[in-house]
Parts: sequence; structure tokens; C-alpha cells
Amino acid sequence: MIIIFRQRKRTKLITIIAICLLIIAAILYWLANRYLFEHVEVVVAPNNVVTQDSPVKQSTSQAQSDDWNYKDDNQTISIKQVQTGSGADTITYFVADVTFNNSTNLLTAFAKNAFGTNIIENTSTIAASNNAVFAINGDYYGFRNDGVIIRGGTVYRDEPARDGLALLSNGTLQAYNEEEISSQDLLAKETTNTFSFGPILVRDGEIAGDFSAVQIDKNFGNRSIQDANPRTGIGMISPNHFVFVVVDGRKTNYSRGMTLTEFANLFHELGATEAYNLDGGGSSTMYFMGRVINNPLGKGNERGVSDIIYIPKS
Repeated sequence: MIIIFRQRKRTKLITIIAICLLIIAAILYWLANRYLFEHVEVVVAPNNVVTQDSPVKQSTSQAQSDDWNYKDDNQTISIKQVQTGSGADTITYFVADVTFNNSTNLLTAFAKNAFGTNIIENTSTIAASNNAVFAINGDYYGFRNDGVIIRGGTVYRDEPARDGLALLSNGTLQAYNEEEISSQDLLAKETTNTFSFGPILVRDGEIAGDFSAVQIDKNFGNRSIQDANPRTGIGMISPNHFVFVVVDGRKTNYSRGMTLTEFANLFHELGATEAYNLDGGGSSTMYFMGRVINNPLGKGNERGVSDIIYIPKS
């Protein structure tokens, strides 16, 4: 009788352990499937592929460039590195002033030429694949499954969730609430690209608001992003005149990063009438003339992202 009791007890214990292991395995699989495994929804032709029906853009003058500047007949790019403060309060950031003379040549590209979740490549890799002279990381749309994502005039995702940013064909930026303006209305306004991250930093020439408790995602481990961090943002000074800022961070005596309030103030000081916060942290990267010019996370190591904003070479 005692032996039978012990066998039943042992069997029950093994069953409980097996169930626990199955639950743990299921949770690990769910996490990997949600945050690690690639899910390709659409394969996209790269922007640098020219078909018989595609017009070939040719520059009428030779481009002029150096380590911090680029100019051709349509676009002028000027980049500067700025460092403020000292010691633990040092901040290092990079500002790219971009002007288009004839038409806005601001494009976007997906990692591995595919739209979906968890599909990533380094900003520099995507930029090089698309013949970019200048690029920054985008909104990392692939980390989440909501938001309104329009790229190159095509709607890839239509799940309104937050304040977004629209780039229009007339060379302007328009911040908007995704739940108040439909994707069809955006296309009717000739929106070429939208970004879904935020928050809006500057609107109509004024600081957009209080950033003390901003949350972008509803994913596992979500938290406020107000604290000092590496940052990436885009702003418009006037139509066809843009300013891009990448702030380094998390390295003592080099750069602590910026709070959202500091980031908004910087865009305002630079003269931006509209400005928007893109994905930051380890994603924050600025690429120019074949090299990464900032120092991602203070370690010089890029983090894979799902998309970039870039300017192609002539």
C-alpha cells in the first residue's frame, strides 16, 4: 500500500512538473514569436531598382561633398556636431540641415526590403543598399503591430493608435492624430510617408506640450520615455527645409542623452515649426557618405531597425 501511494505521489509530481515545463515553453515560444521571429507580410521592391517604366533621375551638375556637407542641383545637406555641458552633464548631438530646391527627395526603406514584424537590419546596411547619401533610423514600426504606416504612397498598416507624422509631396510635415484622420484622407492630401512613434515635439511653431508621462507602446516592459536617452527626431523649418537631430547617450563624460522636453526645446531653438520624435535609444543612428557619424549607445555598435528615412545620391 505504501509503495502504491509513493508511486502515485511520484506520478503526480512528474505530471505537475511536465505541465509547468509546457507552460514555460509556451510562454517562451509566444515571446520569441512576438519579439524575435521574422514575420514577412509584404516583399517590397527596393527604391534603387529601375524598371522600363521608371523615370531615370539624372543630376544636371556634379555633386560636391566633404565629410560634413553634400550639395547637388536639388539638395543641400549640412551636418554639424554639437557638444554642451561637462562631466556627467555632457550632451553630444548631431544636426543635419537639409534643403531641397526643386522637389522633396526624402524617401523611406524597409529592412531586407520587406514589411512585417521583427525584420531588422542596421541603419547603415539599409542605407548602403538604397544608395543613400544621408539616413537616419525611422520609427521601428516592426516592433509593434499597430499604427498607421504609409510608405511611398502605399498603406501597409492601418491600425490607428497614437499621434503620427505625415510627410506630404509638397515638402511639408503634418502631425496628426491617427484616430481622427483616416489613411484615405491622408492619401487624398498626397501623403507619401507616415511615421507612428512620437510624441509630437513642436506644432505650429510652439512646444507641443507636457512630456512627463509619455508612453508610446503597450508592449511588455513599456515605460515612460521622458528620461534622458539617445534620441532621433525630424523637424520642418519651412516647406522643403528639414532638420534632423540624433542625440547620443548613455556614456558618461561623452553624452547623457536628452529628455523629451530638452529635445523639443532644441527643435524649437533650431527654428522648426513642426517636429516629431522617432525611435531612440540603441536605434538612434545618423549615416552620411558611407559612414555612421554618431556613436550609438556610446559603444559604436548599431542596433538593427525595421526602417530608415534617407536621401539618395544623385
